[in-house]
Amino acid sequence: MSFDILTEAKKVFDTEIQELIRLKENLDESFVKAVEILLSCEGKVITTGVGKSGHIAQKIASTLSSTGTPAHFLHPSEALHGDLGVIDYRDVLLAISNSGESPEVISLIPYVKLLKVPIIAITNRKDSTLAKYADVHIFLNVKKEACPLELAPTSSSTASLLVGDALAMVLLQLRGFTKEDFALRHPAGSLGRRLKVVRELYHTGDEVPIVYEETPMTDVIIEMTSKGFGATAVIDKSGKLVGIITDGDLRRFVKNGGDFNTAKAGDVMTKTPKTAKANELAAEALKRMEDHKITVLIVIDDEGKPEGIIHMHDILKAGVL
Repeated sequence: MSFDILTEAKKVFDTEIQELIRLKENLDESFVKAVEILLSCEGKVITTGVGKSGHIAQKIASTLSSTGTPAHFLHPSEALHGDLGVIDYRDVLLAISNSGESPEVISLIPYVKLLKVPIIAITNRKDSTLAKYADVHIFLNVKKEACPLELAPTSSSTASLLVGDALAMVLLQLRGFTKEDFALRHPAGSLGRRLKVVRELYHTGDEVPIVYEETPMTDVIIEMTSKGFGATAVIDKSGKLVGIITDGDLRRFVKNGGDFNTAKAGDVMTKTPKTAKANELAAEALKRMEDHKITVLIVIDDEGKPEGIIHMHDILKAGVL
């Protein structure tokens, strides 16, 4: 008997994809109710499960926590030996069990019901004990595991994970969760560096080169030289940004016959310069620089006034890429 590795691997893909499609097509109001309960939760989401379902529950808790919904995984066996105290009356229990009959998970129900904590169950059996006592039951509707022995949880565990991801992503949007919020929850490692915001890297105060439209160009050049960014912000009398002067603007002005002795900043500046906001991702600011082939951005506040300046080198030095 010949055994083709890739063929068998693709069978696993096909089986799980088909089951996920069925799950998608049969998703109903129970999912909506689950989202509503989670959105109104004043405490945290307690996820639980044993075996493969336990691993999935841990991943779901991690995803929820990192996307704006506080969550904690509770191992049901440990819960029976003291860890039940982690559950508060303001919480929601998200219980995962393929059969809906896992003894360790079922044993939590009386205590959770006593606290009047809502239970959201994810199972593959509508008539299971867990489904019966849950406030909301999300039915996986998995007909076939990808395991050729029909023993190892495969399609069902993937389906449970997908439901958890869907819950987290819908909640993320309903909460108005932003990239900046995500960055605050991932301060370490390469991910944290990529999620740094401009405010963490920009220059402020006396470091920022600023001149008025009426400033003589001889003084503009002194400001640019002393601050060392190769550019300066140009503001009007109200303090709002109206332009920028860069080394390139100086060269173009001279090439076109301009005279620095008589010119003012407003005569040389580039109007409507590219800018950044302090709370945007530094990676986004860097892309704007690359797209427009510039090396600095003036950082403006909500009133359009300069509050800082950021150079491409500041972002690259921070290891944002």
